[in-house]
Amino acid sequence: MRFDTKIGIVVRSDLAVWQKLNVTAFLASAVTGSHPETIGAPYRDGSGVEYLSMFRQPVLVYSASYDELAQIRDKAKSRGLDVAVYIDEMFKTGHDEANRAAVEAVESADMRLAGLAIYGPKNPLDKTLKGLPLHP
Repeated sequence: MRFDTKIGIVVRSDLAVWQKLNVTAFLASAVTGSHPETIGAPYRDGSGVEYLSMFRQPVLVYSASYDELAQIRDKAKSRGLDVAVYIDEMFKTGHDEANRAAVEAVESADMRLAGLAIYGPKNPLDKTLKGLPLHP
């Protein structure tokens, strides 16, 4: 099945493994929270046990350097794509309100980006992420 939209998550390559996983999870939640149409129906196994819904389409996870993340964010915003950010300061917080306060305290140009989630039409998103390697 082909989708006219795409979900891309870009994680900074120099993070610890636990940080990469944490960033990816938080950024994925940003897409679902802002775009409920990205979620499919609940799952049910052969015994009738129900499970939570998941994305209805693939999520591609990429790796980028610190410098590349700011460039990618700026390209995505200039192309009208929806962007979520995860910054280093968020590793020190414990809840959503503190996360939002951490982001609000930093100018865009000064953000220490740990990762981005980008959602939108496939063609501009592909152009934005062109050349980035998939996360190993």
